[in-house]
Amino acid sequence: MLTSLPLSRPGKTGIPPLRRQPRSLKQEYQEFILHRLEEYKNTVPRAELLQIGDEAVRELQASAQDQYLLTEVLLLEHVDRIIARRLRLPSFPRWRQKHRLLREAQREPTHWGFDRQHPIVPWAARLEPGDVVVVLGAAALPEALYLAAHDAEVFLLDQDLGAVEAAEGRAVAEQLGGGAFQALVINFGSWFPDLTPSLVAISPASLAQIRAKQRGSLIADLQVRTPSGGVHVILPPQPEHREVIPLAPEALQALYRGWQVQRSTGRRAKRTGFTAIKPPRQLDTVQPALNVSD
Repeated sequence: MLTSLPLSRPGKTGIPPLRRQPRSLKQEYQEFILHRLEEYKNTVPRAELLQIGDEAVRELQASAQDQYLLTEVLLLEHVDRIIARRLRLPSFPRWRQKHRLLREAQREPTHWGFDRQHPIVPWAARLEPGDVVVVLGAAALPEALYLAAHDAEVFLLDQDLGAVEAAEGRAVAEQLGGGAFQALVINFGSWFPDLTPSLVAISPASLAQIRAKQRGSLIADLQVRTPSGGVHVILPPQPEHREVIPLAPEALQALYRGWQVQRSTGRRAKRTGFTAIKPPRQLDTVQPALNVSD
């Protein structure tokens, strides 16, 4: 669950230490290698894979010298080693050095094209490793990957298959695929995965094409799934879509009656989205209330 801080001060310092440990670098490295191997196998012709298999058999037979039985498991492992050699995949020490630099960059909002005034930024530091985040709309892919870089389990949901496949490709390129980030195609209003998100980020553009009744039902479903103290961030429209999106963030604010709504202030406050925090001890969830008295 999001780190317990006074709900009215989401951007302040003094964040308590994380209560759960993130995945080890060794696990992330193994996921990286596995993903690259599977990506290669899925893109080369079957005939080439068979040739690699023949190469693996020859190499194993040459090195075995009748000391062990050539099994299918040994063969598959050696095929992976040959592919890794062809792709020049890095060793763990080399990968770790580059990965740490990459992850540090990914935890900066500027890596994704937005600044520290973005409404999602204050909440990223409060996520605990393993927290579930739901992001509605492929237009919010930068926000989704930014949160995944903070060790959350991020589920990006969109109705467009092409947008979801593009999101998966970007996640792989950023080494955020696998357990940290998943993109799913769903039909808004008729099905929703069984998730309990601590944080929900919504791109209004993703809801512009569905009926108001479906929109209200989808938001209500997410509200019930969100534990007390959980946060919904209604994102500002992307600059390139600001004039064409028919649904402004403010159109969703009426759906958050009873929640603690926070809006930006100042000259740039108009059409910048808002944040809604679920109050403690709400009766529509069995999750324990977040202690907000710290």
